[in-house]
Amino acid sequence: MKAMILAAGLGERMRPLTETCPKPLLRAGGKCLIDFHLEKLATAGFAEVVVNSAWLSKQITDYLGDGERYGLRILHSVEGEPLETAGGIIKALPLLGEEPFLLVNGDIWTDFDFARLKDCRPDSAHLVMVDNPPHNPAGDFSLGEGGRLCRGGDAALTFSGISVWQPRCFAGLPVARMAMKPRFDEALAEGSLSGEYYSGQWWDIGTPERLGNLDRYLRG
Repeated sequence: MKAMILAAGLGERMRPLTETCPKPLLRAGGKCLIDFHLEKLATAGFAEVVVNSAWLSKQITDYLGDGERYGLRILHSVEGEPLETAGGIIKALPLLGEEPFLLVNGDIWTDFDFARLKDCRPDSAHLVMVDNPPHNPAGDFSLGEGGRLCRGGDAALTFSGISVWQPRCFAGLPVARMAMKPRFDEALAEGSLSGEYYSGQWWDIGTPERLGNLDRYLRG
């Protein structure tokens, strides 16, 4: 299984920190955020990782290189302009191949073991769900019978930004600016969106304040 790290966002909510540094290269606990993901992926047994980039992309491609120092092969998908999440995945499909792939948001930190998903073969997509953070109190999806996800509900959880997708969910779509919501909606309509709950450490690093909190946590 290949993995893809989403690293193409503008990081608007992180300004002014991201005016001269792409969000994946911001530091917490003495490391760039993207380093945590890459090290965990290597430990979990992944060999190839696709990283997309757009804003200040040269900094990302120069910093990561070919991935040798992580024990990985990194494949770069550089976007002329941000294509949003689905658009970025569609552009990267030739690098991802025909097998299910692990997708990880670049702006989270977690102690989730990615090896748990290496044998995951969802009908469409499988999402890792976490407890609702203060900035998303209503949650995103509820876990139903057999691990199937449905929209909303009193027991809704938050999508962690960690998932496994079948490439067919993006096949045949044009490379263009495209959000993920239609892909979620299609899988929900098919009843093919599954999920699991994770109770461990998970941080959405969307603001300078949250980045500072994570830095203090990691430094103990």
